[in-house]
Amino acid sequence: MWQQVIDPLGSIWLSAVVAFLPILCFLLCLLAFKLKGYQAGFVTVVFASVVAFFVYEMPFSLIGASFVKGFAQGMWPIAWIIIAAIFLYKLSVKSGAFEVIKHSVISITPDHRIQVILIGFCFGSFLEGAIGFGGPVAITAALLVGLGLKPLYAAGLCLIANTAPVAFGAVGIPIIAMANLVGVEQYEVSAMVGRMLVPLSLSVPFFIVFLMDGFKGIRETFPAILVAAVSFTATQFISSNYLGAELPDIVSAVVSLVCTTIFLRFWSPKNIFRLDELKEFSQGEQLPFDKVFKAWLPFILLIVCIILWTQPWFKALFAKGSIFDYTVITIAAQNIATQIVGFNGKPIDLGLQISFIGLQAGSAILLAAFLSIWALKIKASEATECFWDTLKEMAIPCLTIGFVVAFAFVSQNSGMSATLGTAFARTGDAFAFFSPVIGWIGVFLTGSDTSANLLFGPLQQVTASELGVGEALFLAANSVGGVVGKMISPQSIAIACAAVGLVGKESDLFKFTFKYSVGFIILIGIWTLIIATFLSGIIPEITHLAK
Repeated sequence: MWQQVIDPLGSIWLSAVVAFLPILCFLLCLLAFKLKGYQAGFVTVVFASVVAFFVYEMPFSLIGASFVKGFAQGMWPIAWIIIAAIFLYKLSVKSGAFEVIKHSVISITPDHRIQVILIGFCFGSFLEGAIGFGGPVAITAALLVGLGLKPLYAAGLCLIANTAPVAFGAVGIPIIAMANLVGVEQYEVSAMVGRMLVPLSLSVPFFIVFLMDGFKGIRETFPAILVAAVSFTATQFISSNYLGAELPDIVSAVVSLVCTTIFLRFWSPKNIFRLDELKEFSQGEQLPFDKVFKAWLPFILLIVCIILWTQPWFKALFAKGSIFDYTVITIAAQNIATQIVGFNGKPIDLGLQISFIGLQAGSAILLAAFLSIWALKIKASEATECFWDTLKEMAIPCLTIGFVVAFAFVSQNSGMSATLGTAFARTGDAFAFFSPVIGWIGVFLTGSDTSANLLFGPLQQVTASELGVGEALFLAANSVGGVVGKMISPQSIAIACAAVGLVGKESDLFKFTFKYSVGFIILIGIWTLIIATFLSGIIPEITHLAK
């Protein structure tokens, strides 16, 4: 057994500087050396492995096992979900349904500012609550490019719009997984997250419009954006406080989309803002409902399949001893699977578990794609062409994702991630500011709010206890900080670039989102500090699970 050491150099701050070097390497590869995403990921994972071996004295076999598991996780389920999502989108385009979708959105409003809110914020939030894992950014960014937005803008704006729902996507897993790990009920953590997200959820729609058209754009679209922001935030707050973590994204997105669409039937901006050359906004003949419904059918089927996949009775079909348990395959390297003991004394499993049919969201999306082929009467040859086009387009992005997740696993299993988290915990009362920063770093490293919560949840809980602060605050802060780390996560960047045809331009998109991510995390840190210092009354009392 190899024991993680989180302070290999005898000084936690010096160890933290060394642990940060792989992250710095990745940043330099993207920003200074202009390397492509997969090249930066490969260099970074090699550099992280060198640090793990020579500084943390991690056995080479365990570094290799961590790399293999991380790369495999990048391929399955993450890349699998994205491939299925892009395939579904291409089927919509091939069938001509996408043109009808574009017309149906333009029929609501031709204004690009409001279209971004309807698709990037509202529809994207629904998809985040349903599937997560980068799928929402891929689908919404592609839709916006089809509606006339420039690819870089579409990808960047969708990454920013995707911040508000990340804490609860997919189906509350980030919060539920962390709550189960640290032995508390998820409801109090969900409620705290909902309370902390109020300023962010209210401001994101306005911020998106500001990026597109400045204060002039906010003034011209204020009523519609206010309806979208308030309806989303109010529903998110109520559902997170009274229903738990599973439904806030889905319910909030649907309510916001419906309210904004209805409002736009009675109000429209005086000046129409476009980022393309389209000047004629005559909507012509209104499309019949059945044609619009058929065009949206692939995404309706996606929603139905995802809801089906989340039902307890459906999940039970894939449990051990059930009818579909053969679809879950566990692959573990002999004598390696449990050879790491974490800094918290718990073993770290290096085995691989793959569900080919059952509980992976990608399988639900693929089923929706097959049903769409049947419903839209797409020829088998056309469907096959769409699938192979998807595989060719996604080959390089999938490689990037694999290297990045492999880096995250090497960093996590060697103890480097824990070193960074522990260093922040040494800041005492100022930790309230750094608590969300830890989640931000975690999501940047792993690309997943769930992974960041699992990685740093125990640290947040222990620190809250030591500082006499309600556990719910720091547990929630880890998740809320992570949501703005998603927009700069290399995985998210790679996915967004793939969706809009910017493969190889990851550094440009990273530059677009990085400054906004830093600004948001500073504000969230200040907000957390204010809650801990002056608003402790809004922190719910945690209910611990019986052991």
